Amino acid sequence: MQSFPPERIRNVALVGHGGAGKTTLAEALLFCAGAITRQGRVEDGTTTTDFEPEETERGISLSLALASFEWHDHKINLIDCPGYADFAGDVAAALTVADLAIFVVSAVEGVEVQTQMAWRMAAERGLPRMIFVNKLDRERASFDRTLDDLQTTFGAGVAPLELPVGEEHGFRGVADLLTDTAITYVDGTPTTGPIPEEMEIAEHEIHDALIEGIVVADDALMERYLEGDIPCFEELEGALAHGVADAIVFPVLCGSASGNVAIDRLANFICEIGSSPVDRPPLYVDGDDGPRELTVDPGGDPVVYVFKTVADPYVGKLSLFKVYSGTVRPDLVLTNPRTHADERLHALFTLRGKEHIDISEVLAGDIAAVAKLTETSTGDTLAPKSAPVRITAPAIPDPVLSIAISPKSKGDDDKLMTALRRLQDEDPTIGVRRDDEGRQTVLSGMGETHLFIVVERLQRKFGVAVDTASVRVPYRETVTTGADAVGRYKKQTGGHGQFGVAELRVAPAERGAGFTFVDKIVGGAIPRQFIPAVEKGVAEAMEQGGYFGFPVVDVTVTCVDGKYHAVDSSEMSFKMAGSLGFREALAKAQPVLLEPISWVEVTVPTAYQGDVMGDLNARRGRVQGTEPLEGGEHVIRALVPTSEILRYAIDLRSITGGWGRFRTGHDHYDLMPSHLHDNIAKDSDGT
Repeated sequence: MQSFPPERIRNVALVGHGGAGKTTLAEALLFCAGAITRQGRVEDGTTTTDFEPEETERGISLSLALASFEWHDHKINLIDCPGYADFAGDVAAALTVADLAIFVVSAVEGVEVQTQMAWRMAAERGLPRMIFVNKLDRERASFDRTLDDLQTTFGAGVAPLELPVGEEHGFRGVADLLTDTAITYVDGTPTTGPIPEEMEIAEHEIHDALIEGIVVADDALMERYLEGDIPCFEELEGALAHGVADAIVFPVLCGSASGNVAIDRLANFICEIGSSPVDRPPLYVDGDDGPRELTVDPGGDPVVYVFKTVADPYVGKLSLFKVYSGTVRPDLVLTNPRTHADERLHALFTLRGKEHIDISEVLAGDIAAVAKLTETSTGDTLAPKSAPVRITAPAIPDPVLSIAISPKSKGDDDKLMTALRRLQDEDPTIGVRRDDEGRQTVLSGMGETHLFIVVERLQRKFGVAVDTASVRVPYRETVTTGADAVGRYKKQTGGHGQFGVAELRVAPAERGAGFTFVDKIVGGAIPRQFIPAVEKGVAEAMEQGGYFGFPVVDVTVTCVDGKYHAVDSSEMSFKMAGSLGFREALAKAQPVLLEPISWVEVTVPTAYQGDVMGDLNARRGRVQGTEPLEGGEHVIRALVPTSEILRYAIDLRSITGGWGRFRTGHDHYDLMPSHLHDNIAKDSDGT
């Protein structure tokens, strides 16, 4: 594949709700351009961009995929994005490097939740947007209803450039509002003709409104238009392209990806009014001497940003990157400012799904891939050692759901951690931590499906099969009253024995105070050098767990008396005496469970506010307050027992139809209701 100058490159992210037809549209564009000879189907797993086994099995996109093709002296880099909330991290990565987002919306379902989520992400980046209304040949499809939904949701900038000719199964083409012509399709072949008579009146009205909407952004065109001089097609198209680049006009196109209706027109519009890398605002990066402006100049210093890493068990790491400045050629050596490691970019290629197409150079603005970058991960920048800069990576969303995993085969612990690290390179939204208290490896992700996919890929890519379990809640124990006990440790072994006696008094402390040890030994009942051993024995006993098996906190332990033997006493004997005395006193001091309490911040549309607050109350939560936001949303802040929200990500999506989102973190510990103690005691016993 030849190289293209930046002004003739289009980096396009296909985004929208799952099932809207993004992958089918990518397939149709590739087929229309002659890049593939057969149009695959999502249903049978033969599409270009859904090639991972987990994707073909489920018939959905689970990660972003790159597919490049040429169209009318332009190069279009399509980035097919997943449409489910669990994989929003890949949507963020794609929108970071895209210069245009095409929102694929089903004419049957209309605007759905992930479409709005992706729109919010694109708006935050000021990214140019176009909309493709798909599935107009399906039953119950309605362009008018979908357009009303789009304009209500996204505002007056949503402007139709086409109207459908025919409805549902009778859909056969589009009416071009810029040229007042109709383009109909038979077996994918277009024919241009006049607007159908039954559409003339409505089409002309929308045509006039569209022209006014375009010229209002250009003073010269507006003045001519008011004087009765209608701008020509090229002038209108130029003004429209400026509106798209400024992210104030969002053109709406329509068609059928599965029926190959108006797909060629979409490709034309991508090239004619879609934004190129040079149309985007300057990018400011962090350099050694402060912020620096990067220009999309093939002759500048090469600066590369890695936006996606694919863990391939055979090839190794495959890095997808965008060149923001300069020209990259094979065997170029650049430096990673994060690791300070030099990386040699060996063979370069572009991707068409899983197909690798060798290329001799990558110019500024283009997207490509390279294998075997050893010290570079997703979100890293590569630049010359003499001019190191860093492009700011998008914020990684916090994981919302966790499970515990363990290898099925003994001895696979090291293999498991190596595999998890490689999957984290591929997907930074994966979280991994070792919980020493619960003796668990905790895997975190963006939802239930996300975690299932990670587990499946561990098995397929790295041969590590794992068992899954619930994450153990880190309960604590404390006491509610004071108690005294005497710890005696006496052992005879034939030579020197072990002897130590420590009299202890245990009392409750304020919540969050931790452990306080008080020495009230007088008269040398216990020699000074052995007092720290008593404290250490108490501390270790607290850590090992109390009546329910959980660490003990918030107690004051006072050593009031003791006995020693001039020969047999030692640090070990008093350490054991302290441990035994504490355990005996704890049993008398009415131990209770403390449960972790999490702060939770839930953002939901106002319509779901009552349902969410009721659900939080049912989880023993205490709502602390609510706050209205722009766009008809509310933030609900609450304190909820951690045990009640382990699967909250799943439940919140169910309650709100996917519209709710939340953040959470540990806040404090509080007394657990006594009627729940028995369940925890059974769990801790493993019964």
